[in-house]
Amino acid sequence: MFSYFIRIFAGLILCLLFACTSAQAPTKQTSVTEVEWIAPAIFQDSSQANSWMVFRKDFDLRKVPNSVLATLAADTKYWLWVNDSLLVREGGLKWGPVSNGYYVDEIDLGPLLKKGRNRIDVLVWYFGKEGFAHKNSGQAGLQMDIPTLGLATDDSWQAAIHDAFGETTEPYPNYRLPESNIAFDARQASPLYKTDQTLYGFAGDFGPATTFQRAMEARPRPVPQWKDFGLKEYVDAPELPFVSDGEPIALKLPYNAQVTAHLTIYAPASAPSRADGIPKYIDIRTDNYRGGGPPNVRTAYFPRPAMTQTFESPGWFNGHEVIYTIPKGITVHDLRYRETGFATEFTGGFHCDDPFYNRLWDKARRTLYVTMRDSYMDCPDRERAQWWGDVVLESGETFYALDRASDALTQKAILELMEWQRPDSTIYSPVPAGNWNGELPTQMLASVGYFGIWNYYQHTGDKALVERVYPAIKRYLHLWKTDADGLVIPRKGGWTWGDWGEEKDMPLIFNGWYYLALKGFANMAELTGNRTDLAWAIAKMDRFKPAYNQKFWTEKGYRSIANMGETDDRGQALAVVAGLAPTDYYPALREVFKTQAYASPYFEKYVEEALFIMAYPEDALSRMKKRFGPMVNSELTTLWEGWDIGSAKWGGGTYNHAWSGGGLTLLSQYVAGIEPLEAGYKTVRIRPQLGPLNQVSATVDTPLGLLQVRVEKRGNKQEVSYTAPTGMKVILE
Repeated sequence: MFSYFIRIFAGLILCLLFACTSAQAPTKQTSVTEVEWIAPAIFQDSSQANSWMVFRKDFDLRKVPNSVLATLAADTKYWLWVNDSLLVREGGLKWGPVSNGYYVDEIDLGPLLKKGRNRIDVLVWYFGKEGFAHKNSGQAGLQMDIPTLGLATDDSWQAAIHDAFGETTEPYPNYRLPESNIAFDARQASPLYKTDQTLYGFAGDFGPATTFQRAMEARPRPVPQWKDFGLKEYVDAPELPFVSDGEPIALKLPYNAQVTAHLTIYAPASAPSRADGIPKYIDIRTDNYRGGGPPNVRTAYFPRPAMTQTFESPGWFNGHEVIYTIPKGITVHDLRYRETGFATEFTGGFHCDDPFYNRLWDKARRTLYVTMRDSYMDCPDRERAQWWGDVVLESGETFYALDRASDALTQKAILELMEWQRPDSTIYSPVPAGNWNGELPTQMLASVGYFGIWNYYQHTGDKALVERVYPAIKRYLHLWKTDADGLVIPRKGGWTWGDWGEEKDMPLIFNGWYYLALKGFANMAELTGNRTDLAWAIAKMDRFKPAYNQKFWTEKGYRSIANMGETDDRGQALAVVAGLAPTDYYPALREVFKTQAYASPYFEKYVEEALFIMAYPEDALSRMKKRFGPMVNSELTTLWEGWDIGSAKWGGGTYNHAWSGGGLTLLSQYVAGIEPLEAGYKTVRIRPQLGPLNQVSATVDTPLGLLQVRVEKRGNKQEVSYTAPTGMKVILE
């Protein structure tokens, strides 16, 4: 497991902010302390959105220690140079470990320090507006302490506004995004600069920094700095150099990725002039600029005339193509891209003798990875928001697709969900958030239940995290009331959402998720030794199950009185995966799944999982191929939000939505048959369901090491072979 440690420095005010923490054993931190921050003294409006600031600190060293740890927090993102070498590219996390809190990075400066004169430069991008993934503080600033060197955040720092950064014209990013478009005017920057060197060519004068106090809760950054894949050539890189004809240039990426765009150009003297009132700048965006409908982010670069210049946009976007629109007459010497992303490895794997399922698995992992960064995201374009219905599916995929460094992002998501709990005990997502506070009750039940937090524990063995959030889960579940029969009374919340699409049988959906929440809570109560809570949950479940079947079962499936249309496949799926449906109901439910297909890609995972649980793998794989066929056979490398891209009934239709990746989990968990029976993979069951397939192999990166499984069908028999790490007990079924 990836762990992060914050050292305690005695006698310094920062020691009030931190406590030792790790991804396996977090410790509740609630201290709110007055901490000194700095901003440029000339800053007339420290709340102005899309502001860019620069900070500098010079100091002398007689001797360079091997390790020089600095703590650094910026509102909101920062780029850090030490002696003109870029050490951190886009540091910091979007704000909101709690509603009144921020994250603090720890950086080792030692490798770049030297004897004698040293300099630290920091570029800070202040978002300055709310979003579905960020809580705006209302005041830009920097906080950086280096206790080993006796350097603190104070007015000895120099600071300024970076005049080369500014705002674009409309359209602006939609209200869900806290990020703004980026405009960079090279005419306001140093004529001889490279964007990987100090401060993006800051050419102004530094002035004094002013200090201010901020009373908020600080948390150590729980995830690593981003993985940098380096500058790379586009798949269809043009022959260079060439002179632009003014038409857009669409350059292909190898796959959908989070990228920044790089260019080297020569602009003639006439390049910055205006024609017909239109400024001549280089527009940089992706083919996904209107992913899901409304605009997301783009960059406008105003070149300096009569010189060769290099620029790389600091803000990331995603897509399959980067589109440069370069004014006519500019000579282009280089166009490249830089991929960055969450620091995890693609150590899991799946392969079978049907290429369709291999492509689905690979596309699901690619979609998962492009929706991971500061937090899990539903999509990396329209919202970048941590909707927890999506997180339940995304976190489940990480256990089979990625290495265990990815668990840190799941832990962060769980803590944010539960530590944003309101005084009335409700929880909601997405959080962190500044302009959203609506509870989606069914998603919240899914989050705290069997497929959410309990599934995290099963795959990691992280008991400490369960213990930490258990009281909040208990408070939330006790908000829910049951009727005289013991069935749940639906709560409206802020958005009574069950799924996209038609024929939603909401009483079935509410009751299915509620029972799964009770099931997960009962397991957590037993794990944490809360015997009274365990008895309460079991009594609820014992009463619930017969009442559910008596009230909702018909000869042809489950239906509520509220459902006046077709039988809902989603309600049937929850009954099976929750363990509510008796086995003698399975043949009738099978017929429902053969004829009804109303589930969105989000809910389809549970429908197909129900078929695997009922031991109908042929049906599950056939349905998977039919429903996801257009996505898998598409040239796009990621899976879509809805069954049709851009369809309004699917909420906008982004083409990179990780909630569509549940098939990855099903192929590894049920087709290859790999599932932990004891938390942390101490005991693993291998029970393959190949259906029509003849050969399957899979790799899972467990907390104990790599587990590799191979299954081959020979006649009516299956031969299973595996390689398991030390300490893992394997049960073959």
